[in-house]
Amino acid sequence: MTIQRMDNVLIVVEDLDAVIAFFVELGMELEGRGPIEGRWVERVIGIDDVRQDVAMLRTPDGHGRIELAMFHAPKAIRPEPKDAPANTLGMRRVMFAVDDIEDAVARLRAHGAELVGEVMRYEDVYLLCYVRGPEGIVVGLAEQIG
Repeated sequence: MTIQRMDNVLIVVEDLDAVIAFFVELGMELEGRGPIEGRWVERVIGIDDVRQDVAMLRTPDGHGRIELAMFHAPKAIRPEPKDAPANTLGMRRVMFAVDDIEDAVARLRAHGAELVGEVMRYEDVYLLCYVRGPEGIVVGLAEQIG
């Protein structure tokens, strides 16, 4: 068996509108949004009495997607610590290639994002940084310079 592609990454959020706006500002496109509930989803995710709203965003090239889910029932559970450092077990960030890292950081700051560290040069190949956006979501940005 061989995988065909990575389809999407799921991020559970409390403020769906704010997180959609953040990723749209980054350059993703909203594919769709709507409620999800019923026995089929309960059986897939292994949680009873599920009611949620989901949104699917795609990268401009059409190959990458992020699915956002806001649970109405049962309520989402917050991990600890809230703003976990990069060495915490589990998924830590999603990385995007950007044309202009300084511009991307400035636009995301208007949506509450803050640099985690600094914008740094990796050899003569990339400028890299991490930003923490709404709900503590960490996004990596990479501008190719070489």
